[in-house]
Amino acid sequence: MLFRLLSLLFFLIFAPLLEAKPPSLSPKDARTKLEEILKVHVSYQHLTPEIVKRALENYLEEVDPAKTYFIESEILKWTNPSDELLLMALEGYKSEEFSLFESIHNVLIEAIARRNKLEEKLQATPLPKNVQPTEFKDVKWAKTEEELIERLGRIKSLQIEAGQKLGQESEAKFLERLAKRRKNRESDLIGQSPTERKQIVLSYVLKATSSALDSQTNYFTPSEASQFLIQVQQKLFGIGAQLRDDLSGFTIMRLLDEGPALRGKKLKVGDRIIAVDKEPVVGMDITEAVELIRGPQNTSVELTVLRSVGEDDKKQEEKLEVDIVRGEVVLKESRLETFYEPYGDGIIGVLHLFSFYQDANSSSTLDLQKAIEDLKKEHNLKGIILDLRSNAGGLLPQAVSVAGLFIKKGVVVSVKDNSGMIQRLRNIESKTTWDGPLLILTNRASASAAEIVAQTLQEYGRTFVVGDKETYGKGTFQTFTLESAGYGKVNPKGEYKVTRGRYYTVSGKSPQLIGVQADIVVPGILSELEVGEKFAKFPVESDQIAPSFDDDLSDIPSHHRAEIAKLYKFNLQPVLTQYTPYREPLLKNSKERIEKNKNYQNFLKEIAKKEAFSDDSLAYGQVDLQLDETLSIMKDLIYMLNANK
Repeated sequence: MLFRLLSLLFFLIFAPLLEAKPPSLSPKDARTKLEEILKVHVSYQHLTPEIVKRALENYLEEVDPAKTYFIESEILKWTNPSDELLLMALEGYKSEEFSLFESIHNVLIEAIARRNKLEEKLQATPLPKNVQPTEFKDVKWAKTEEELIERLGRIKSLQIEAGQKLGQESEAKFLERLAKRRKNRESDLIGQSPTERKQIVLSYVLKATSSALDSQTNYFTPSEASQFLIQVQQKLFGIGAQLRDDLSGFTIMRLLDEGPALRGKKLKVGDRIIAVDKEPVVGMDITEAVELIRGPQNTSVELTVLRSVGEDDKKQEEKLEVDIVRGEVVLKESRLETFYEPYGDGIIGVLHLFSFYQDANSSSTLDLQKAIEDLKKEHNLKGIILDLRSNAGGLLPQAVSVAGLFIKKGVVVSVKDNSGMIQRLRNIESKTTWDGPLLILTNRASASAAEIVAQTLQEYGRTFVVGDKETYGKGTFQTFTLESAGYGKVNPKGEYKVTRGRYYTVSGKSPQLIGVQADIVVPGILSELEVGEKFAKFPVESDQIAPSFDDDLSDIPSHHRAEIAKLYKFNLQPVLTQYTPYREPLLKNSKERIEKNKNYQNFLKEIAKKEAFSDDSLAYGQVDLQLDETLSIMKDLIYMLNANK
């Protein structure tokens, strides 16, 4: 699967490492966490031999994701386990005895030693040319040491080519950086003591077993849990600087808008951090250095930096001690982007929402609402394109309230948990923020909450969905253990998210595995790639429930139902048909435009090669063809609506 392949290649070059200090896990902790996960999982309440088999497969791929350490013969008993081995492992889970996984790890440590010898051999070996990423699609375990060293050579050739395209440093420095990351990861896999190694093994047991239940259930180490929170909330507490590992320190590449570092004006782009609170960071992995710099809000961090001063021919480095008070850094560029396209005597607004977020000061709904109201206040707003491309979702209540900006009261999404109980989440606001022409732009990476909004508004007839043929297809919901603690301090034993059930839009259909189907297909850079839940290893099956356009409030306790009906069951959102007559003409016009657009046709030829991240296809990214065509569709729609009036 090409998307997994591209992710793998990204891992080969830029992968973050397991934190240097593993979670403080005991065998009892591991069993307890697995029991907690199973208790609420949508499909599995007990481990089975099949789940254990999946866990063994996952464990091997967790510790050797690129298949560059193990040789097939030395792991055969785990890749093709006997029934007796699976039953033995199953008993091990119950008795808190994980020696089977420790045995795999012992083989891994020997494989790491072999890998280092092979890397030395590679230094004196000419590397192959013209290596293609597709060679590593569904790569199998190497059968011999000779095959393994050949694979390492081909991967290194591909890495060097990627480094040259980045063009930020010399080949030697790039390779030195890669070697450092590899050695740091190997060190983290080996551990500093027998106790630490057992904790490392247990963390990977939890990772492998939880993800064996389904593709969305995961165990997170403490640092991974913190990073997951940053992705959900799109904010962190730190200094607001982007760093690059330059081996002799960490160079500041960018100071984020409104971040403490930029506000304090003590740091500059190009400064090189060599110590944090007097602790040297040279040689440290970038993830560890970043963790040292981050910290609680309103606390101080002292950075030792080297800064170049003087003219080019007389440059010198001066050493500075810089104190910065950590603060909240909101990743605004990862939240919402707003711009507009002039059209006639007005504009078409484009709102690109990157995630569904909420914190004490803002939310995706409030930010979208303000953006729409600002556009209406300052311009003659004729139509809105809600761009949900590559929006991987976020908070479910935000999906409901974002949909409520465009529809009146009614069911937005229903959720069914592992007990079979159905709960409906409703928009309860009668007033919409925008009731004019609306298109939703999606691609294969639009998932979860983005699919809820797109499909529900589509089913109410409020919008046409434009873009890739289908979206990601994630129709399951998860709970994250930090949610119950109000996103408090991360548990030193780690956290987990677990799939509790499925969600369904107002029609009763779930996007799970199927995705949201576009009304008007406009291909983009992901259109030909195998991106989606249906390509995951262990996806949850899809199903369907009854529609809820006619909301009977059956999920409300009977003694409250009549009272709530008085407050709710009026001015509900009807199913609209106002756009229906225009679908075919819009399809026809769009198809003709794309066929006549030579640039678009060349782009389609490139993505048909299923190498959508090649130089040639990325060149088209300078012009967002998918968005440009969506703007043309919106102009057609506005024209047709006005002509009909």
